Amino acid sequence: MQKALFQIYLNRFILAIIVLIALLSIGTGGYIVLEGLSFVDALYMTVITLSTVGFGEVRELSHAGRTFTMGLIAGGVGVTGFLVSIMVEFVLSDHWRTHIKQRRMSKMLKNLSGHVIVCGFGRVGRNVAEELKDEGIPFVIIDKDPDRVAHAESHGFLSMEGNAAHEELLIEAGIERARAAVVSVNSDAENVFIILTIRNLNTGLFIVARANYEDSEPKLLKAGANKTIQPYRISGKRMVTMLIRPNVADFLDEVAHAGGMELLLEQIQIEDGSELAGMSVQEARLSNIFEVTVLARRGEDGLFHTLTGKDTILKSGNVIIAMGTRNNLNKLKEIAKG
Repeated sequence: MQKALFQIYLNRFILAIIVLIALLSIGTGGYIVLEGLSFVDALYMTVITLSTVGFGEVRELSHAGRTFTMGLIAGGVGVTGFLVSIMVEFVLSDHWRTHIKQRRMSKMLKNLSGHVIVCGFGRVGRNVAEELKDEGIPFVIIDKDPDRVAHAESHGFLSMEGNAAHEELLIEAGIERARAAVVSVNSDAENVFIILTIRNLNTGLFIVARANYEDSEPKLLKAGANKTIQPYRISGKRMVTMLIRPNVADFLDEVAHAGGMELLLEQIQIEDGSELAGMSVQEARLSNIFEVTVLARRGEDGLFHTLTGKDTILKSGNVIIAMGTRNNLNKLKEIAKG
């Protein structure tokens, strides 16, 4: 929308310039024909006439020349007024600031990679954005509501106005370079369509989708979402946990979201070439060397297994869930990379 408005102003400005050039050409040719002036003198007369600066004539003009000059003055005043009106309207309408902001945003988007695309900036999307900000993960927001986009921008978030189901918008948001997408608009039908579009553009992207209704979850997964979240169900479970196990709930909140405690939970994948691959839990001595507690391991079957046995073998591709300080967890991550 903003690009279209800027193009309208640009077209009007170009039209005025074309008319001005036409007047210069007509004026120069007219003085050559009517007064027999040289090209330079004719151009000089045309310029001072159109600009109405009031400099003297190169020589006394004939009656026809004076009549022609009056017509040029009228044309020059008209074109000048048109140009001034375009510039004043452009400045007062704030479109120039919008255009500069859009160009700056486009430049930022082109340099963005490994980011998360958040589709929808409602209550869920806002919390997602805040969490990503706290984690230091770059992200871009897409929402078709201009008020929500303005709200996101007021918080310093990189935001785009438009329908997240449009391929052009997703490509501009760097869908090919993104690490993940969060689809959280209010309509499950829209979420399905957005997921289909994203999956068509990036087959390997990790997608987390919001499901407003339970029967929508299989549809979202079939469309291409990797994970689905039903906010109302999760809220219900969370409330019950706080009722019957409040201390556990508070502890998990602290370590999962890096709250006031030094400890936090992290997932760490054991990659090919890591010295941990092929070692038993006892041999790895993770608790002693890295001062972290490994709570579980996700194996080839996709299930989580507690590491109760010291002979449990850590394999390449396994994901371990560990708890410790950020510094110690980062050290373990480096070893797990190989």
